Amino acid sequence: MTTELTATRLARFGAQERMRTLQNDIMDLILSRNLDVGDPMPTENELCAALGVGRNTVREALKVLQALGVVEIRHGFGTFVAATSFESLGASLAFRGRLSLRHGGAEALELVDVRQALESGLIGLAIDAMTERDLLALESRVEAMEALAAQGKQFIDEDQDFHRLLYVPLHNELLSNLLEVFWNVYRQIHEEAGVEQHGLIENAHAHRLILDAVRTGDKVLTAERLNAHFRGIREHLAALGRQS
Repeated sequence: MTTELTATRLARFGAQERMRTLQNDIMDLILSRNLDVGDPMPTENELCAALGVGRNTVREALKVLQALGVVEIRHGFGTFVAATSFESLGASLAFRGRLSLRHGGAEALELVDVRQALESGLIGLAIDAMTERDLLALESRVEAMEALAAQGKQFIDEDQDFHRLLYVPLHNELLSNLLEVFWNVYRQIHEEAGVEQHGLIENAHAHRLILDAVRTGDKVLTAERLNAHFRGIREHLAALGRQS
């Protein structure tokens, strides 16, 4: 490697590090000024003065922060602190998961591992908070899955809603958003690889078993049945990775 090429790489890495530092400085500024969602950001001139950088550098940093969901740039109006959004996280995870299917699906399987840890780890707390109304909502989703499976039809929407409803009693918005991200990632991977028709009856029955365990209040059994369900998902993704 030539000295000139080495210097170019070092300069690029140095610029990237400075940009990351600037992004962190802007986020620190938001916190130090007690800005909240929807509040206007300081103007570009104010940011330049406060951070000691040029206008173009500030604009570049703000564009990255917009992509990360930290700020929202409204052309003609200004820049504002953005509302919580997991869109960029979901898009990135979906891309990495789909890409991983080309070489065994390792990252797709890692996503399932994280989702399984969240669901099986928190199901006990969800059971403690569950009401009869929650159980009725879960029952309606299982019945819908069973009816569709009997017709040989997919039920991915009902499946997703079942898992969402399991944790609604916790009133944890972050958990709900994360589970939605993982579900959307799995949906994209599943649809891109091709939806298979076999195993519908077994899948619907797995959800029936989970609900039965929830009804009894048996936290250990519910977690075991959730884990068994995720083993099936993991095996399906592994098979898709081998086919790619």
